[in-house]
Amino acid sequence: MGNKPKARYPYVKMPTLEDLQEKYKDFFIFKFKDGILEMRMHSDGGPVKWSYQMHHALAEVYTDIGHARWVECLIITCTGDKWIHENDADSFKEIEQGNDDDARFNVQIYDTLKVCENFLNDIEIPTIAAINGRGFHWEMALMCDITLCTPDFILQDDHFGMANGHVPGDGMTMILQKVCGLKRGAYMSLMCQGIDAEECLRIGAVNEIVERDKIVDRAWEIAEYIMTRSRSCRRMTHYNLIREWKALFERDFRINVYSEMYSFNLSKSNHDFDYIKYEGEE
Repeated sequence: MGNKPKARYPYVKMPTLEDLQEKYKDFFIFKFKDGILEMRMHSDGGPVKWSYQMHHALAEVYTDIGHARWVECLIITCTGDKWIHENDADSFKEIEQGNDDDARFNVQIYDTLKVCENFLNDIEIPTIAAINGRGFHWEMALMCDITLCTPDFILQDDHFGMANGHVPGDGMTMILQKVCGLKRGAYMSLMCQGIDAEECLRIGAVNEIVERDKIVDRAWEIAEYIMTRSRSCRRMTHYNLIREWKALFERDFRINVYSEMYSFNLSKSNHDFDYIKYEGEE
């Protein structure tokens, strides 16, 4: 009498901070305090070099963070004075000049889908991006609830400018049309035209422009304010804020990705990163 029933099996263990640090040590540096997790992208401790391996890590990490219920607010940033701005050419050549169709499908289709889909569907907490400089693959940063950028940030999608042309289908042009307008986004995509941080702020693509040496601290200030509200309030507010992005990507994202990769392989293209040029760069 009075004995509480005991479940037959234990709950499956959720990822710990140590689990995340070990699993993703080659790609992300984590800082955690009072429910706030900072995820800083890196390569060998320095600026990010974009690769199919980093691509895959991003697809996986959002699911693991989403399963870590001790994380209540997420900050995303990069190492150094640039966002994702460099690349690991050998990583792309390994797949694109090889004959492994399964590997090609895994990185070009599955991972390309899951970087955005897992961010949208598995992260159920407020998100803050601190874009620390110029760079590409800013799609997850602009879909964060709050987006900060440095004064030198350029919002630009260069896919169409690649050798042979490359269908801009991995989410960036969808976001350009959402935040810049249908016609302007289409022009920016076809002409590879960028807009600067001030224009991004004016049209609402970002929320604040912050100097580089203060941008991560500002992200933490915002996160600490968010954490003053209740858990249910935080999580349900995020759900409401992310719904428009979820609806857009559920409707259009897969056909965009499939179009990009179908054209990419029909034209026997490869990732020619030398074509990426930002205003003011030689």
